[in-house]
Amino acid sequence: MKLKKQNNKVAIIMGSQSDYSVMKDSEKILRILKIKYQVSIVSAHRTPKRMFEFAKNAEKITREATNRGSAFHDILEKYLLGKLNLDLLGDNTLERQMADQVIENGLKNQVSEIWGVEACLFYPKKYAGASDLIAIYNGKPSIIDFKNSTQLRKDEWNFEYYLQLSAYQMAHNKVYGTDINQGVILVCTKDLMFQSFVIDSERLKNYQEIFLRKVDEYYKMQLNNN
Repeated sequence: MKLKKQNNKVAIIMGSQSDYSVMKDSEKILRILKIKYQVSIVSAHRTPKRMFEFAKNAEKITREATNRGSAFHDILEKYLLGKLNLDLLGDNTLERQMADQVIENGLKNQVSEIWGVEACLFYPKKYAGASDLIAIYNGKPSIIDFKNSTQLRKDEWNFEYYLQLSAYQMAHNKVYGTDINQGVILVCTKDLMFQSFVIDSERLKNYQEIFLRKVDEYYKMQLNNN
C-alpha cells in the first residue's frame, strides 16, 4: 500500500445511473479512507455541454493546484538542501512567497537538525510513502509535512494529514529504531497566511490505531475482490 499526498477531493463520474453498480466499490474505498468525494452523472451524449464544462473546470482547478503545490514543495526542498539562494532577485512568484512564509515562520528558528528531506519510508509488508521532512523541531524528533491551502485551516480538517504523519512516524521508528514523538504540519494559504499544527505523541498514537485499522480494511477488501 502506497501513501499518496492528497487534496482530498475526488470526482466519480458516470454516464448513467446504471453505471453505479460498477463504481460503487470506488466509493466504498473513499469512505473507508475518509477522502472527500462527489458522485455525478454527466453524459457525453445526453448532456455534452455539462460534460465539457465539468472537464474544463476540473482540469483548470487540478492543474493550478498541482502546479502551485509542486513548485511550493520544490522551493522548500531546495531551501532545506541548501540549494536555494534566498536573496535571488526577480523570483516573486506566489509559490516563492508562500514558501518564504513557511521558511520564516516555521523552519528558520525551529529546525535544529535535519534527518531527511523527501524521505522515502516503508513499514514492512504494510505500506510505503514519503515524508517532506524528518527533523528536530523545537527540540523534539518530528515528522513534518508542508501543505498549501486556499484558506486558513481548522484542526479538525487535518484528519487525513494526521493519519499520514502517524504512518510516517511508525515507519521511521520501526525501520530505524528512532523515537519520533511529534507530528508537525506547516501550512501557507495562497493569501500568504501561515499556520502550524503540532500533535504530540498521545494524539499520534490515537491516529496510529485508526490508520492501522484502515490498512487492514484495505487489504481485506483487496482480498475479497480477488
